[in-house]
Amino acid sequence: MEPKAVFDIFAQINQVPRPSKHEERISRWLQDFAAAHGIECMADEAMNVIMRVPATPGYENHEGVILQAHMDMVCEKNGDVEHDFMNDPIRTYVDGEWLKAKGTTLGADDGIGISMALAAITDKTLPHPAIECLFTVDEETGLTGAMKLKDGVLKHKRLINIDSEDDGQIFIGCAGGIDTLAKMHYEPVSVSEAVCQRSGLSSVSPKGGLLAVQLRVSGLLGGHSGDDINKGRANANQLLVWFLARIWPQTELQLASINGGNLRNAIAREAQAVIAIPMAYKEQIRIEWNHYVAQMEGVFGEVEKDMRLELETTDMPETFIPAEKAYRLIMALCECPHGMIAMSKDMPGLVETSTNLASIKMYEETSLPCAGEELCSIDRPVDGRRTSRRGVIEVNTSQRSSKETSKHHLKWAVEQALSLACDEVTHGDGYPGWAPNPNSPLLEVVKKAYTDLFKAEPQVLAIHAGLECGLFLEKYPYLDMVSIGPQMYGVHSPQERLSIPSTERCYRWLCQTLQSL
Repeated sequence: MEPKAVFDIFAQINQVPRPSKHEERISRWLQDFAAAHGIECMADEAMNVIMRVPATPGYENHEGVILQAHMDMVCEKNGDVEHDFMNDPIRTYVDGEWLKAKGTTLGADDGIGISMALAAITDKTLPHPAIECLFTVDEETGLTGAMKLKDGVLKHKRLINIDSEDDGQIFIGCAGGIDTLAKMHYEPVSVSEAVCQRSGLSSVSPKGGLLAVQLRVSGLLGGHSGDDINKGRANANQLLVWFLARIWPQTELQLASINGGNLRNAIAREAQAVIAIPMAYKEQIRIEWNHYVAQMEGVFGEVEKDMRLELETTDMPETFIPAEKAYRLIMALCECPHGMIAMSKDMPGLVETSTNLASIKMYEETSLPCAGEELCSIDRPVDGRRTSRRGVIEVNTSQRSSKETSKHHLKWAVEQALSLACDEVTHGDGYPGWAPNPNSPLLEVVKKAYTDLFKAEPQVLAIHAGLECGLFLEKYPYLDMVSIGPQMYGVHSPQERLSIPSTERCYRWLCQTLQSL
């Protein structure tokens, strides 16, 4: 596999666990790498790593350049794969011209960017100006490494971000984004209480009269909520709640649990719910499910070749979400927007605004009741005290737009939808977009380097995904920046794969650029 230096370093990086917000080991590994190669290196308070190498002979008077990539990786795996991202190495294999991982994300986003930068600064035969390498933490879940980068750390005025995923393309702009977190709190109810609430009767004996059913959506492509949001892929959370809303009026269902998706920047690939229905509706729900499956295959079948929608009986749950709360939750999730909202009028083919219904998570809080508050029927003693069990449904969404106003309008629309059910809705700090500069001097050098090598013109584009470049501009407004990278598909999902030939071309392009600078 060529370039050997790049793939050797990437293999070493994939032995180091590096989930977002847990970059201690990869930060330390980078510092050890620098020490082993005699490279000046420092780590800041956020664990960002900055390396500096001097210009090679003859390039001392040339303006320097920054090579930038991020340390963390998205940790997604298939449901049937045993893998501990906090401790296990990524297991890679070659499939033709592609490098893949066994049932998990590969980590080429952005381990391959780090690998290219390290290969370049340790290549004794490569002429180049002075280089700074900036490796940031937590790009995938908060951009906190870029946010916490202090003024005055970076010395040079040109920056090449190696975090793009398309062969022969130069990116000169990206969308900004903001995340929304909504929570619905509720007191779980027993089976008999759930039936009473749903039927409106004062007392009902559900014994022998209820059937517990698990609904499961799996096998979807998922993918990056920026790069893939306009590709017509299904969202597992939507497929699930659409069916629940469809059968709610017909079957007197009770909702026991609902979970789906994982990360805010990944389109949900899997979701599941457990419900209970009166036995009289057993055949009806199967018929409705079969009709629904056929309809969804008609809508998404051309894109989602491996989509699986499964219904099976299961053990009766002990507790349920109160009927009114469950109804409000289902309706709120149906109302919550997802997908591409608008295309750019300034740059043809670019998604301007989108949102991702990323995850629905269910968990339980245990707390002492307030003064005067009655204990519900399922309270239990903990450490000798009577406590109350409170359920929480947590919904995560992510909004993106290259227009700041549109980003906030969409944030408010999501808030209004989720407020139908959720008693707590908060928004993250967000991050700015990166406005394109088509007159960038660095862009001209990078374009010429590509043309000289491959006798073809590279594409110059903006990207709907978020990059750290907008945050760098807030502290270093003079920076001249571009973003490049090798061909990858399926990032943020277990289908992530890296083109080996494209990696070789991209590394040659990077080296040609450094020589040209």
